[in-house]
Amino acid sequence: MKKRVYIETSIVSYLAARPSANLVTRARQKITRDWWQEQRDFFDLYASQFVLDEAGDGDPDAARARLRVLATLPGVPLTAQAVAQAREIVDEGLLPPNAGGDAMHLALATVHNMNVLLTWNCRHLANAVILGVIGRFMRIKGYEVPVVCTPDELSGNAGDLGE
Repeated sequence: MKKRVYIETSIVSYLAARPSANLVTRARQKITRDWWQEQRDFFDLYASQFVLDEAGDGDPDAARARLRVLATLPGVPLTAQAVAQAREIVDEGLLPPNAGGDAMHLALATVHNMNVLLTWNCRHLANAVILGVIGRFMRIKGYEVPVVCTPDELSGNAGDLGE
């Protein structure tokens, strides 16, 4: 059975963007494109309306490119349960108030039982210190937070993550 992967907005942004002059960003773009070509078929990929809304913002040409990529993915619904969990994450101070969108991605992936949340957001999402605290909080609430990682961490024979 394929693992379920929630694609966060930063992934599709790196995937659809023109090559950056910034070396770190350009490397992440290449890693993301390579992962998309070589690894995505090992997984069932999902996005949310929240991702679509974020991807649709900004430069119209770039937004169209991002939305074309996302159009191929099934969606997970924005539920009251996910909104409540995201709000609790912020209200409890586990993420700062300006990271409500990040809390929403994490809540959506958690509430919809994703195995992985794939992101390049290492400040609030792919951050071991923050995730440890949020993971303990969510387990108390009866949820299991998915593995949160970047594309370079989800490679090789990644279709068999184990349970």
